[in-house]
Amino acid sequence: MSFNLNALLRDNIRKLVPYSSARDEFKGEASVWLDANENAFGSPLPHDYNRYPDPLQHQLKHKLSKIKGVPTENMFLGNGSDEAIDILYRAFCTPKLDNVILVPPTYGMYEVSANINDVEVRKVNLTRDYQLDLDGIAEAIDPHTKLIFICSPNNPTGNSINAKDIETILVNFTGIVVVDEAYINYSKQKSFTQALPEFPNLVILQTLSKAWGLAALRLGLAFASKEIIEVFNKIKPPYNINQATQDLVLEALEGVDIINEWIKATVAEREILVSKLAALEQVEHITPSDANFVLVKLAEPRALYSNLVEQGIIVRDRSKVELCEGCLRITVGTKLENERLLEAIQTFYNK
Repeated sequence: MSFNLNALLRDNIRKLVPYSSARDEFKGEASVWLDANENAFGSPLPHDYNRYPDPLQHQLKHKLSKIKGVPTENMFLGNGSDEAIDILYRAFCTPKLDNVILVPPTYGMYEVSANINDVEVRKVNLTRDYQLDLDGIAEAIDPHTKLIFICSPNNPTGNSINAKDIETILVNFTGIVVVDEAYINYSKQKSFTQALPEFPNLVILQTLSKAWGLAALRLGLAFASKEIIEVFNKIKPPYNINQATQDLVLEALEGVDIINEWIKATVAEREILVSKLAALEQVEHITPSDANFVLVKLAEPRALYSNLVEQGIIVRDRSKVELCEGCLRITVGTKLENERLLEAIQTFYNK
């Protein structure tokens, strides 16, 4: 089916003239900066943060491009993935008119952002084995459906979504398909970034908050066609990624080998954790996980959750979420953290 980006965009976004910052208007090197009304004397910090950062993060994108294998022109950097999610709504969804499709159980910010932007949410639940209900999605689509959000590996279930099913939606849907790959580093499934040239309606979200261990720096990534990325840059605030974040992330990106070792260690600890949890008679089911967490269905989940909190052990209670009834979501920690968790669970059930 044909894809027409201009037809999807809101009229006001199509006509929008973006704010042009001082740093947008000048390209090149300079020794005297008198264009942006900055404090010329510096800042009261060891590093000079008196100058505005690169609004398009060219140096950081260049480094990320080498790691991710995606051209910089196909890359947007946001204040966490949440900024990219919000921009998608503001770019493509007219309040009170358009709608989006979510496939619960899934990441909660898709719905929160829809509510903030006054956009109708149409929910098509995943199947019992946490895969897409393709027939249900097809029935939910109408001419005002602009976005479909798919999280893979999925949060809170941890499993990867069948790639062929995602491709089916990409081929047959004329709107934007958003594939959120926040946990892709832990997955056996390949990233959809390699499919960008094939699907002009594909937007991929990733983050440095998980495997890269940079949650506090709030850096999210979106990959899409050059034309969609231009829309993102048109809408975003002029300096959405601060200089401190850019500097620290550039430094962190030198540690690829360390991250790869941590990923291997996390996956190994995940398998140990799953094995030991499965040995408990009170554990009814553990969803196979491609992420750095596991969804566990067990006896007395609410009481167990409260007991763990009392001991300073925090997991996520998903027991009241549809299709996750009776479940806790447990992040894979260090060996010592996992052992402490298991000991606490065993003590609770042996009381």
